[in-house]
Amino acid sequence: MLNESIKMALEGMVSNKLRTLLTLLGIIIGVGAVIAMVSLGFGMKENIKNNISRLGSNLLIITPGGRTATGARLAAGEGAKLTYDDAQAIVRQVDDIAAMSASVSSSYQLVNGNQNWTSRVEGTTPSNFDIQSFEVDSGRLFSDRDLSSRNRVCVIGKTVAENLFQDGNPVGATIRIKKAPFQVVGVLKGKGQSGMGQDQDDIVFIPLTTAQNRMMGITHVQRITIQAANENVIGDVQAEVEQVLRTRHKIKEGGNDDFTVGNMAAVMETMMETANSITILLGCIAAISLVVGGIGIMNIMLVSVTERTREIGIRKALGATYDNILQQFLIESMVIGVIGGAIGVVVGCGASIIISKIAGWNTVISIWAIIIAVVFSVGIGLIFGVYPARKAAIMDPIDALRYE
Repeated sequence: MLNESIKMALEGMVSNKLRTLLTLLGIIIGVGAVIAMVSLGFGMKENIKNNISRLGSNLLIITPGGRTATGARLAAGEGAKLTYDDAQAIVRQVDDIAAMSASVSSSYQLVNGNQNWTSRVEGTTPSNFDIQSFEVDSGRLFSDRDLSSRNRVCVIGKTVAENLFQDGNPVGATIRIKKAPFQVVGVLKGKGQSGMGQDQDDIVFIPLTTAQNRMMGITHVQRITIQAANENVIGDVQAEVEQVLRTRHKIKEGGNDDFTVGNMAAVMETMMETANSITILLGCIAAISLVVGGIGIMNIMLVSVTERTREIGIRKALGATYDNILQQFLIESMVIGVIGGAIGVVVGCGASIIISKIAGWNTVISIWAIIIAVVFSVGIGLIFGVYPARKAAIMDPIDALRYE
């Protein structure tokens, strides 16, 4: 009976090609949309994970600004100032720290001959290059000696090099930053855009002491970055860092911190949760088209029941039971769901690849998304086939034989 029902379903689909195509189209689009949207969601999660991992999920970012006595939050950079001495004290007093860097930054106009470019200039320590995974493409990075001597040297990103030095090698050349001459000692390898769309190569690094004393005239730092030995100790390191800073800043027990410590592991967890929610939302929106496809299956099965009324009457007159008729039409509706789901998988995977190549978005095709989409499409065929199948099964054989 099962083989016969499948054979009859396929013959009916072939004999009504246009109607079958229009019915399948809803399921194909639905399954394809679910797979493509979920692939985009997983691709977004992968991008977030890679971008944060590139920075390091074992990082602590310390910035000035906390809460006032009234509980109001200070803007970043306001309130008590962090200093390089704070950063060095943290390294001395806290265990399990792999690296530390301190930095200040501002936007300046860069000039080389008749070429000019506005970029972010960051004064930092040599360890910052390792923490942020920057690699030198040509020349060298500035050293601790440059830091202690407040030398006017700089390391530029790829974007800056392309805009200021369209011809020739930048290494050894002199550029002007805020009208002050700086020697280019190195060019960094390109890193491309960050997860937030920022050009990571549009930057100039100079020694922290040079930026503080010769550029900005300040003694504080805008950010301290701490790299823990591994992700397992990040919580303990954060607690010890906060205690060191509270002691140095003479904050009493129960008082409000005048600094903020950001945990990159917590940031990653929050962003991954957000990405999961967006992925589920995209999948649910795409699944609506599957429901529309199910309505199409119900419509075509109702038409099929009407067209085959006399056939149903003959089958019942020859001894077909309620279960036989019900099974026959349910199998037919499920066959439509299976075929539409299979074609939809191909369409969805193809759409994901095309989107990735044309739009440049990262897509990750999940086997679980494919399985869920196919099972859902078969389930849709079963659910929306129940009413037409039951209508056929309860039909009175005498009335069916009289139907014209």
